[in-house]
This record gives sequence, C-alpha cells and structure tokens, in this order.
Amino acid sequence: MTAATPGRIRRLAETGRPPVRFVIDGEPAEALAGDTLLTAILANTSTLRAAEFGPESRAGFCLMGACQDCWVWQKDGPRLRACSTLVSEGIHILTQTPESWP
Repeated sequence: MTAATPGRIRRLAETGRPPVRFVIDGEPAEALAGDTLLTAILANTSTLRAAEFGPESRAGFCLMGACQDCWVWQKDGPRLRACSTLVSEGIHILTQTPESWP
C-alpha cells in the first residue's frame, strides 16, 4: 500500500523481524514475519473488508477464529481466517468476495 494509506494499527514493538512482502487487492504491501494476515492487512490499510449486508467496514472482531468476521480470500485459492493465518511471502489476498466464490 502507499505511504499515504494510513493503517488502522501501528507497530510499537517487535520491529526487528524480517519483512514479508505480499499483495492486498492488487496493491503491494509489507508485513513482518510472524504477523497474522489480520495484523498485516490492518498495518497497511484502515479496514479489513466490507460487510456483506451493509455499508460498514469490518476490522475483525474476536481475534481468535470464532466469529467469522475476518474472512479474506486468496487470489487463486481458498478463503482464509485473517486472525489465525500467518502472512506468507508473495501471498495475494482479496478483501472482497471473488465472483467465482460459491
């Protein structure tokens, strides 16, 4: 994401971990090794995804994989829970439901 895009969260500690490059909705982004997708996405953007049933934006809720609020999709793969999936080098994440999704 661009430097002008504010993240919802700011990293205050553990800044010495190796960088991990990934893509959010076609835009390059960077996280740190060991970050969950939720942390990685919210460190680069202000929201995780749009709500399915209204205009609200979502940013994760329970942070432990129980509430179904943090689903994101791999560009060419399955749906993932952002709060319990670690970011990996080169992963392409979509925050909107792909048209091909059942």
